[in-house]
Amino acid sequence: MTAMDDRPLEARTLISELEGHLLIEATRAEGRAEAARFTRSLAWLTDSQREDVEARFQENYLALTRRSWERTAQRGRDLRAEYEERYRSLRRRLCAGFLFGAALVLAAAVVTTVSSG
Repeated sequence: MTAMDDRPLEARTLISELEGHLLIEATRAEGRAEAARFTRSLAWLTDSQREDVEARFQENYLALTRRSWERTAQRGRDLRAEYEERYRSLRRRLCAGFLFGAALVLAAAVVTTVSSG
């Protein structure tokens, strides 16, 4: 089985996992940079205190980012479910309209045939 872009499913999975790891590493780097920026304003910290604050800041930054991603992913799933339900509803209405129209055409044909015969 292949994905939409004609790559094998395993390659697509591998690429997705790689993208995830790269995204997490980029977020960790952002967290480190923000932690360093934050602790620069706290000149009174000792080196060990600075390291501790930076480590906690990085953990919190990553956790906050992860929660944000999870909310975004959940919202995407919710929207997908809403759109899929809307699509199914519209498809049912279209099929019902088509069947009703076909029944009307058939009835008109029968009436026309019976009247002229």
